[in-house]
Amino acid sequence: MSNTFGSFLKVTTFGESHGGAVGAVIDGFPPQIPLSEEMIQVQLDRRRPGQNSISTPRNESDTVKIISGVENGITLGTPITLVVENRDKRPGDYCAETKVPRPSHADYTYLMKYGVKASSGGGRASARETVGRVAAGAAAEIFLRDRFGVEIVGFVSSVGNISAQISDMSYITRSIVDENPVRCPDSHIAELMEALIHEVKEEGDSIGGIVTCVCKNVPAGWGEPVFYKLEAALGAAMLSIPAVKGFEIGSGFEGAAMRGSEHNDLFVKKNHGDKAILGTLTNRSGGVLGGISNGEPICFRTAFKPAATISKEQITADYQGNETVLKSTGRHDPCVVHRAVPVVESMTALVLADTALMQMARRG
Repeated sequence: MSNTFGSFLKVTTFGESHGGAVGAVIDGFPPQIPLSEEMIQVQLDRRRPGQNSISTPRNESDTVKIISGVENGITLGTPITLVVENRDKRPGDYCAETKVPRPSHADYTYLMKYGVKASSGGGRASARETVGRVAAGAAAEIFLRDRFGVEIVGFVSSVGNISAQISDMSYITRSIVDENPVRCPDSHIAELMEALIHEVKEEGDSIGGIVTCVCKNVPAGWGEPVFYKLEAALGAAMLSIPAVKGFEIGSGFEGAAMRGSEHNDLFVKKNHGDKAILGTLTNRSGGVLGGISNGEPICFRTAFKPAATISKEQITADYQGNETVLKSTGRHDPCVVHRAVPVVESMTALVLADTALMQMARRG
């Protein structure tokens, strides 16, 4: 079941990077939710390759087709099948890699697990697999917005050693994030990030970075205690994304150096529309207490390693252990984080939609 995610809302993704198509099947999606191909396409356009000079040159339109589960723009409550054809396939780019496992790729581990692997690209381990996640996550996000007014916004907060220090995330929207190709809401820092990405691209190298995500208007009470805590579910979702190597929520690792008197989020009365609710003065917990949402914005960060495919020559070994020189010819991103923003948002939406359905079931 490694290709299926979720409990109440189950999503199964399918397809390889250079196969006929990629996509997802969503089971458990609520009925009578407005949904169309155009609504899903918005997020796929933000993820697709070939957007600009800091992305892979692979040119895919990533046009989604809804095959089942929707009629007259309304979900039926039956499984929703979403398909995106692969059009710009170049399996010939990967001939050299059939005899040599690419460093930091999954070629070797997939072969050890299954005794066979996709002959071109990364197969299921390729970031191409995230098309299905984004398509399904876009649908989940529409449900969250329609029923609860939840808003999910991701942005690039660092590339390499260049970071944006953004203390107030309440004003950040997707339109602000998308004002520059790096998807960093600090325009000055975004220019420095973009210059660094161009620099490593010219060197035939790659670089990593961090995506920060904030979820607004999440009601208190979502998430299951003990083994399916909300932060644990989010962490599992983020760490399942290709190239992700780290996850932290709220104060994260910085909290380990603080005292309780510094770290505790004190409760205060807050005005919410025409009624007063309980809130917190600070949000070092990242919007989650005891694994359950507390009504404050859910804030977390996801760290992406440098893309493993680079065009620099690397001294490595073939499958027989013989030393060899590998120079990859496949198309790749010099930095994945700006295209990973909608992937992070979509996996977040899948987690929140799943926990929302759990809470709805509990309350009957």
